[in-house]
Amino acid sequence: MALEKTSDGLDNYAFAVDGIDRFCELPENKNGSDHNSEDGDSNKLAYCVTDIPPWYLCIILGIQHYLTAFGGTIAIPLMLSQGLCLQHDGLTQSHLISTIFFVSGVCTLLQVTFGVRLPILQGGTFALLSPTMALLSMPEWTCPAWTQNASLVNTSSPEFIHVWQSRMQVLQGSIMVGSLFQVLVGFSGLIGLFMRFIGPLTIAPTISLIGLSLFDSAGMNAGHHWGISATTTCLIVIFSQYLRHIAIPFPTYSKAKKFHTTRIYIFQFLPVLLGITLSWLICYLLTIYNVLPSDPDKYGYLARTDIKGDVMGRAPWFRFPYPGQWGVPTVSLAGVLGILAGVISSMIESVGDYHACARLSGAPPPPRHAINRGIGIEGIGCLLAGAWGTGNGTTSYSENIGALGITKVGSRMVIVCTGFVMIIMGMFGKIGAIFTTIPTPVIGGMFLVMFGVIMAAGVSSLQYTDMNSSRNIFIFGFSMFTGLAIPNWITKNPTSIATGVVELDHVIQVLLTTSMFVGGFFGFLLDNTIPGTKRERGIIAWKKAHQNESDNTLESDDVYGLPFGINSCLSSLTWTKYVPFCPTPKVSRQNDTPCSLDSLDTKTESNKGDTHIIAGVAL
Repeated sequence: MALEKTSDGLDNYAFAVDGIDRFCELPENKNGSDHNSEDGDSNKLAYCVTDIPPWYLCIILGIQHYLTAFGGTIAIPLMLSQGLCLQHDGLTQSHLISTIFFVSGVCTLLQVTFGVRLPILQGGTFALLSPTMALLSMPEWTCPAWTQNASLVNTSSPEFIHVWQSRMQVLQGSIMVGSLFQVLVGFSGLIGLFMRFIGPLTIAPTISLIGLSLFDSAGMNAGHHWGISATTTCLIVIFSQYLRHIAIPFPTYSKAKKFHTTRIYIFQFLPVLLGITLSWLICYLLTIYNVLPSDPDKYGYLARTDIKGDVMGRAPWFRFPYPGQWGVPTVSLAGVLGILAGVISSMIESVGDYHACARLSGAPPPPRHAINRGIGIEGIGCLLAGAWGTGNGTTSYSENIGALGITKVGSRMVIVCTGFVMIIMGMFGKIGAIFTTIPTPVIGGMFLVMFGVIMAAGVSSLQYTDMNSSRNIFIFGFSMFTGLAIPNWITKNPTSIATGVVELDHVIQVLLTTSMFVGGFFGFLLDNTIPGTKRERGIIAWKKAHQNESDNTLESDDVYGLPFGINSCLSSLTWTKYVPFCPTPKVSRQNDTPCSLDSLDTKTESNKGDTHIIAGVAL
């Protein structure tokens, strides 16, 4: 077994098994350049984007993708429950978790089938969390004091139901209206125009401030028991950073070798799940031995695992989420404008995710029509998320893109199975109820890691710019500082904005308390007005890394064409070239390059390399 790395720097340790020769090359190697055998092996996939693995492998890998998205998916409803006054209503929290899993599964199927058609998972987005929390922190939506006291909350009372449902309804309406903008930008092809003016110096403060603006919530959750939260954080860090190169032997079976052991790098692709599970177990042991206090007023009480013990009994076995389950959505102009800031950020991030996913799944770079469809379908996904009442939208999950490089399985059929798994899990009420029993300090420890990574991901965009330039240093520093200072001052002085028009006051307050909007606005304004060369601004390197054009080869058409015969019907129509989200007519070539993407060939040989993949995810 050899340790490997992909050409883009991603670790590929999980399934580097000797003797497996059933691989296809990634598109970067199609120029025929010579590489040594080690580099060649690290650039190969077991299954590529158009391949269909055996059904059992699709199910196993689909469950693994579900587990990979677990941390980010449940973090959003648990965070929203604070703004929705649901801290002491575990049953409703479980319904929110089930709903977001269900909608994420539906949106994943839409994206893989009709959207960009890459193996990319859809789920909740932290980009909408910042404007959402800003809206819920306004004086008119601040939670009443009695909802913070568990002894005063009657979760079945009409008064309490009205308190949280009225807040959810305004979130639903704002998200649904804001998502129409994303649908328009995607299907009209305007995303290309947007990307001309948005560079790394706009993206870096926008993404970074998503994580930084949530530091207060992470600290508040972790502060209920710093020992437990620190344990969770340390476990996740140890698993993801220190032990990721450690292989654990697992028993496997194959016809050729019979029963034998395979070494799997399990810590690399499930660090969050393992960290939460172990901390959860520690809290359970401390609870049954009465080490943690049983008095709600004492420090450490929220680390107990029996606080929401009745949720499991009250939660139904089967519950089908449906649109409008929390009531008729209402619309807030301030909420819509705040959501728009998050939607723009999400679109920019998704375009980069599409290219990364194509690179890791053995597909050619996505053409414009595929990107336009992908953004449009994400807008429809946000519309569905608003209608169903997740309190959030949907976006592409970067974590699962990384899992493609780890498992070396880039088949989109696996993601289709993941979508069905998420839908099924979302319909089992007991599944969501289990997640609500995670102690608050454990969630806080997870937030400390996740929000820190989000912040660092934004800063990493600066690698394309010349940070020796005083111009760039000023733009980034000023954008970051104002993105923290202005929202902090507005939050502490909510009555300072008084234009005489109540609706306008609400709009200004939501926008100025949304850190990512303030920082992104100044980054966009300064980067496009202060003189600087394209190389200095990072535009050249950025466009090179996120090239929006690819040749309309037959291979590209196989990957990004529409399914069910739609593509062949449209190929005979000349007017489709004027529709931004439709594939242009095929261009057949007599002299194809020698590397016409082996990754797209149909695999008919025996699946002798499946054993090592199954062993890596069957836990």
